[in-house]
Amino acid sequence: MENLSKSFDSFLKNKFIRFGLPFMLLVVGGSFGLREFSQIRYDHRKVKFISPEELKKQGIDMKPRGSVTIETEYKKLMEQVNLDNYENKRIPRPPGFED
Repeated sequence: MENLSKSFDSFLKNKFIRFGLPFMLLVVGGSFGLREFSQIRYDHRKVKFISPEELKKQGIDMKPRGSVTIETEYKKLMEQVNLDNYENKRIPRPPGFED
Protein backbone atom coordinates (compact mmCIF):
# COMPACT_ATOMS: atom_id res chain seq x y z
CA MET A 1 0.00 0.00 0.00
CA GLU A 2 2.87 2.31 0.82
CA ASN A 3 4.48 1.54 -2.54
CA LEU A 4 1.25 2.48 -4.30
CA SER A 5 1.11 5.77 -2.42
CA LYS A 6 4.72 6.63 -3.36
CA SER A 7 4.12 5.78 -6.98
CA PHE A 8 0.94 7.94 -7.02
CA ASP A 9 2.85 10.86 -5.46
CA SER A 10 5.64 10.59 -8.02
CA PHE A 11 2.97 10.43 -10.75
CA LEU A 12 1.42 13.70 -9.49
CA LYS A 13 4.83 15.41 -9.30
CA ASN A 14 5.33 14.94 -13.03
CA LYS A 15 5.22 18.44 -14.64
CA PHE A 16 3.25 17.28 -17.67
CA ILE A 17 0.57 15.73 -15.47
CA ARG A 18 0.36 18.83 -13.25
CA PHE A 19 0.45 21.52 -15.93
CA GLY A 20 0.38 20.12 -19.47
CA LEU A 21 -2.55 17.74 -19.22
CA PRO A 22 -4.97 20.27 -17.64
CA PHE A 23 -3.92 22.86 -20.22
CA MET A 24 -4.51 20.51 -23.12
CA LEU A 25 -7.87 19.46 -21.68
CA LEU A 26 -8.84 23.12 -21.31
CA VAL A 27 -7.89 23.96 -24.90
CA VAL A 28 -9.54 20.93 -26.51
CA GLY A 29 -12.57 20.92 -24.19
CA GLY A 30 -12.99 24.69 -24.58
CA SER A 31 -13.08 24.28 -28.33
CA PHE A 32 -15.93 21.79 -28.15
CA GLY A 33 -17.77 23.80 -25.49
CA LEU A 34 -17.50 27.02 -27.46
CA ARG A 35 -18.85 25.31 -30.55
CA GLU A 36 -21.89 24.08 -28.62
CA PHE A 37 -22.59 27.47 -27.04
CA SER A 38 -22.26 29.32 -30.32
CA GLN A 39 -24.51 26.80 -32.08
CA ILE A 40 -27.35 27.66 -29.68
CA ARG A 41 -27.41 31.14 -31.20
CA TYR A 42 -28.22 29.77 -34.63
CA ASP A 43 -30.57 26.99 -33.51
CA HIS A 44 -32.92 29.28 -31.60
CA ARG A 45 -32.96 32.24 -33.95
CA LYS A 46 -36.41 33.64 -34.63
CA VAL A 47 -36.44 33.67 -38.42
CA LYS A 48 -39.77 34.10 -40.08
CA PHE A 49 -40.05 34.22 -43.84
CA ILE A 50 -42.77 36.49 -45.20
CA SER A 51 -44.55 35.51 -48.39
CA PRO A 52 -45.07 38.10 -51.16
CA GLU A 53 -48.83 37.98 -50.55
CA GLU A 54 -48.37 39.03 -46.92
CA LEU A 55 -46.08 41.86 -48.04
CA LYS A 56 -48.73 43.13 -50.45
CA LYS A 57 -51.33 43.06 -47.64
CA GLN A 58 -49.04 45.28 -45.59
CA GLY A 59 -48.60 47.70 -48.49
CA ILE A 60 -45.06 46.75 -49.47
CA ASP A 61 -44.66 46.29 -53.20
CA MET A 62 -41.62 44.25 -54.17
CA LYS A 63 -39.83 44.90 -57.47
CA PRO A 64 -39.38 41.82 -59.60
CA ARG A 65 -35.94 40.34 -59.38
CA GLY A 66 -33.60 41.22 -62.17
CA SER A 67 -35.08 44.67 -62.84
CA VAL A 68 -32.04 46.41 -61.32
CA THR A 69 -28.70 45.56 -62.89
CA ILE A 70 -25.29 47.15 -62.85
CA GLU A 71 -25.67 48.24 -66.46
CA THR A 72 -28.97 50.08 -65.83
CA GLU A 73 -27.55 51.83 -62.78
CA TYR A 74 -24.43 52.81 -64.76
CA LYS A 75 -26.59 54.31 -67.51
CA LYS A 76 -28.57 56.32 -64.94
CA LEU A 77 -25.35 57.63 -63.42
CA MET A 78 -23.89 58.59 -66.81
CA GLU A 79 -27.05 60.57 -67.61
CA GLN A 80 -26.58 62.63 -64.45
CA VAL A 81 -22.83 63.25 -64.82
CA ASN A 82 -21.51 65.52 -67.56
CA LEU A 83 -17.87 64.59 -68.21
CA ASP A 84 -17.42 67.02 -71.14
CA ASN A 85 -17.42 70.13 -68.90
CA TYR A 86 -15.25 68.64 -66.16
CA GLU A 87 -12.81 71.05 -64.54
CA ASN A 88 -10.12 70.01 -62.09
CA LYS A 89 -10.15 72.39 -59.11
CA ARG A 90 -7.20 72.55 -56.75
CA ILE A 91 -7.65 73.20 -53.09
CA PRO A 92 -5.31 75.58 -51.29
CA ARG A 93 -2.26 73.92 -49.78
CA PRO A 94 -1.75 74.02 -46.01
CA PRO A 95 0.69 76.63 -44.71
CA GLY A 96 4.29 75.52 -44.92
CA PHE A 97 3.87 73.32 -48.03
CA GLU A 98 5.11 74.90 -51.23
CA ASP A 99 5.00 73.61 -54.82
